[in-house]
Amino acid sequence: MTWAPVDTKATNMPGMPAMAEAYARWVNSRGGLDGHPLKVVTCNDHNDSVAAAHCAQRAVEAKAVAVVGSYSQFGRSFISPLERNGIPYLGGYGVSDEEFASPLSYPVNGGQAALLAGNGRQLASVCERVSLVRPDTIQGDQMPALLSAGLADGSRAAAKDVRAPEDGTDYADAARRALDGVGAAGTGAAGGTKGAGGCVTATLGERTDTFFDSFRRLQPDGSKVRIASVLGSVGQALVDRTGGRAGPLEGAYLTGWYPVASDPRWNPMRKVINDHAFGDNRIDPADPGVQTTWIAYTVLRAVVERLGKEGVQDITAHTVQQALDRGAQAVDTGGLTPKLRWRSEDMLAVQDFPRTVNALVTYQAVRDGQLVAAKEGFVNVAGTLEKPRADG
Repeated sequence: MTWAPVDTKATNMPGMPAMAEAYARWVNSRGGLDGHPLKVVTCNDHNDSVAAAHCAQRAVEAKAVAVVGSYSQFGRSFISPLERNGIPYLGGYGVSDEEFASPLSYPVNGGQAALLAGNGRQLASVCERVSLVRPDTIQGDQMPALLSAGLADGSRAAAKDVRAPEDGTDYADAARRALDGVGAAGTGAAGGTKGAGGCVTATLGERTDTFFDSFRRLQPDGSKVRIASVLGSVGQALVDRTGGRAGPLEGAYLTGWYPVASDPRWNPMRKVINDHAFGDNRIDPADPGVQTTWIAYTVLRAVVERLGKEGVQDITAHTVQQALDRGAQAVDTGGLTPKLRWRSEDMLAVQDFPRTVNALVTYQAVRDGQLVAAKEGFVNVAGTLEKPRADG
């Protein structure tokens, strides 16, 4: 089973179920997972708690061996049905607390916590003051403390917290508050600095472009405020859509989980998309949701092949869970993540997120209209996440 929100007023992730279906077509053309045909069932969680619970129930009814590479912020709704029926949640997007707390969850990245902490560390080197524009939701409430933890690692003050509606159509008020928070509102003595040394980072999912449109219109002439975000809220498609090198995102600082989309380590995924999903415009190879789904199914394939080597032919949710817990062999994802396994000794000591096993992020930037690596290799934010944090 792979689920994600589609056709909603907030964040949509249609590429995740589409990537899952393409992966199934590819692997079945090669004889399946260790000889087992792969059947993918998809579900729309609608960014709704009731729909998320319905998707989990569908996974139970379909006797899914795992929920793989999925997105839902309603962990409380979906995790209980999965736990009751012993169905692993493998490689979720990382937007709900339950993904990093449930013993049946196996995250492949550090979730929003790693992105925010990493973004704080990335900005600490260039920003004296930071405003964070984030959704006014339960999940959004955690973001300021995480970003500020990263800023604190660079001896910077906590970010100014700017709440905004998750599904807003105009963000002029949030943009004014964000600019004011870094001294660039255009009025008063502080405005005379044009916000030099100030940065505004926005993590509003699909509404991030709407925010930056409002921000661009309200920015004072000659503003020196820099902008930032995390992958998933801003990506290459958005940079292209907003004018590329001449657009408002030129020069933006971005934090992601994985190597930049042009990295050759993504070539196997791109080949599968070209061969088995050509023309499917739901699938953007640069989308971190698509990338997470590819990695999650890579893990599932390795687990099933490992079970085959151990002589296990009955692939069930229970046997998959046992294999993941045992972690007899770390899963190699082709350098897209560190080698992954979820034994107790692999868990990091991260407050509120005890199932975290991968705290690596990448620093990226928009240069000449293209997302490029701002720093070679991965940055490990485990130390930042493991420190005690203020409630924010």
